[in-house]
Amino acid sequence: MSKKSKINIKDHSVTKENFDLIYNEELDMYSTDPIPQNLEKYYLSENYISHTDSKKGIVEKLYQLVKSYMLKKKLKLVSDYSATGSLLDIGAGTGDFLKVAKNKGWDVEGIEPSEIARTHAETKELLLYADEGGVGEQTFDVITMWHVLEHVPNLQKQINWLAEHLDKNGTLIIAVPNFNSCDAKMYKEFWAAWDVPRHLHHLSAKSIKTLFSKNGFEVIDQKPLIFDSFYVSLLSEKYKGSQFKFISAFINGLRSNLKANSSGEYSSLIYILKRTDFAK
Repeated sequence: MSKKSKINIKDHSVTKENFDLIYNEELDMYSTDPIPQNLEKYYLSENYISHTDSKKGIVEKLYQLVKSYMLKKKLKLVSDYSATGSLLDIGAGTGDFLKVAKNKGWDVEGIEPSEIARTHAETKELLLYADEGGVGEQTFDVITMWHVLEHVPNLQKQINWLAEHLDKNGTLIIAVPNFNSCDAKMYKEFWAAWDVPRHLHHLSAKSIKTLFSKNGFEVIDQKPLIFDSFYVSLLSEKYKGSQFKFISAFINGLRSNLKANSSGEYSSLIYILKRTDFAK
């Protein structure tokens, strides 16, 4: 099915501004255009849950409950592809994943540009760097980016950096929303995972494989994030002003996952990558 060359999406969660998304057919991805000069202001909101540990409302409580469960699942996934060693989490948020990994014997470091999130991490006895400069020339056995790549202004620069800082036998794990998912098609302009302009790139399995294969990486496996369809559907129902948002979100989240069982197009996907430039 052909995709629109340009779509217009509202920032439902913070500013209510509208942004254009431009489609790249070769990569099968959309890009937010133009990228705002002052991106920081779009994160300065308590509505941006990943930078807080808030449990004020029912949505926040659900988010934190699922997050607690998924932290262990994520670490189990990492351990399936790598022995315990050095781990760098880019976009570490409040540091919960690093805390779980550290408790299991991993040597952890993190990068998180949000000062608010870093302050939360300090209460967990974690030190996060504000940017990639803090890492120096180190390489890591595992680098993770949980819903972070879509936020990075310069994809090519980021991929180059990952290649330089991942050990030659290391594992790169990236999780991103999938705009080819059933819930994305159902909610269209209300799909919460567009999340403009914080999400600058809107990716698919094809775009991940194409972008990284050009830079010495191979996707060796991909896994679904099952809960994302429910959470994204709940936010999407909220943006639509739905009267029965919890019921509708559950039905549509379940429908999306059931369809993805055959298509593979889950709401969010985890990609496990290895370097190929050392395999020759």
